[in-house]
Amino acid sequence: MMNVSQIGIPNPIELQAIESLAKMASAPPEPVSPVDPVASGAHHWRQNLVVVLLGSFTTIVAMTLLLPFLPIYVEQLGVTDHAAIAQWSGAAYGATFFAAALVAPLWGHLADRYGRKLMLIRASLGMAIAMPLIGMAGNVWQLVALRLFVGFAGGYASGSMILVATQTPKDRSGWALGVLSSGIMAGNLVGPLIGGALPPLIGIRSTFWLSGAVIFVTFLATCFFIHEDARPKGAKAATASGGWRSIPDKGPLLAMLTTGLLLMVANMSIEPIITVYVAELVSDASRVTLVAGVVMSAAALGSILSASRLGKLADRIGHWRVIAGALAVAALLLIPQAFVTDSWQLIALRFLMGIALGGLLPCIAAVIRHNVPDNVSGAALGYSTSSQYAGQVVGPLLGGFVGGHIGMRAVFLGTCVLMALGAAYNVVVLRRRDAQAGD
Repeated sequence: MMNVSQIGIPNPIELQAIESLAKMASAPPEPVSPVDPVASGAHHWRQNLVVVLLGSFTTIVAMTLLLPFLPIYVEQLGVTDHAAIAQWSGAAYGATFFAAALVAPLWGHLADRYGRKLMLIRASLGMAIAMPLIGMAGNVWQLVALRLFVGFAGGYASGSMILVATQTPKDRSGWALGVLSSGIMAGNLVGPLIGGALPPLIGIRSTFWLSGAVIFVTFLATCFFIHEDARPKGAKAATASGGWRSIPDKGPLLAMLTTGLLLMVANMSIEPIITVYVAELVSDASRVTLVAGVVMSAAALGSILSASRLGKLADRIGHWRVIAGALAVAALLLIPQAFVTDSWQLIALRFLMGIALGGLLPCIAAVIRHNVPDNVSGAALGYSTSSQYAGQVVGPLLGGFVGGHIGMRAVFLGTCVLMALGAAYNVVVLRRRDAQAGD
């Protein structure tokens, strides 16, 4: 005689198991908690900050050390006319910023899709290859082309900003970005000093080879010591479906793009006329270049000292308030710069202005980070970088034109107006947002 299980009728234990399987099959799938692709590796943010701080410093040093000897290198490449040397030097220097402005949004978008670490590896490897190639240039056309290549392939410092902005806890982002900004500005300060000391010791071409070797060390450190979790499934699709249209409130991003552009135009418009302006203040012609270098370094030193402190203040009282206040203070400090009578006055005022502006770029990055969706934050920060590079290209042209056709003082006063407009614009946007939040 057969039992029930032998004729296909399940016993109670089997029936219970079948019912359980049926419930599991028919039940809707449990919602999967979204994984924040941007915050991947957030628990490593302190270590990552140290690595990108050192990496950004070394890459910026390598990028700026050519400033003191660039005209000499152009002359070694066969350019003899003095006017042509100046023009080719300007073209070679500006080529990197021009190229970087074009591709910064692309690298930011790819960072959103494939990871920030990968973009830093790409940038450091590209620059490690490009720098020795610049030292092997055979003519000035190759020099300009290789400087363009550096702009296209580089971007380590801006990529570091994206990594730090997206991995750092939001309540510490202002401080962390301030620390990173201090390292970047320190590189801008130290680079020309090293560039003035190395060529007499090892030669110009060997200086490029050495800088390439230093950047290669940065590449290795980026590969082995920066931690970023694997991209979750769906992150690439979410990024691909994002973009400008996925930003619900574009006001903050547009405000920061405008602010970054105005800041760089205002800063860089003064650079071309500093030496000429100092020549009017210094009676000894042999001291003009030295004093001009001190004037330029004073602002950078002030920014280095204040960046992390202003970032910490912004974390406490709000990034937007620090931006508006810093622009207003800088505008006020520009007025006496137009009427100084001695070089020490200009040095002191530039130092104070550097202190006022030190936290601006970190605060701009923090505002963008806090007001755009996570899956497009890299692209948004890339747009910000592009606007700042555009300011670095437009600023010197505008300052040189105004200084040459109107006068040196007009550059400072015109820059004051730009800073004041930027401050007023940010106050208006901030009040409008506070009113909307109150409603």
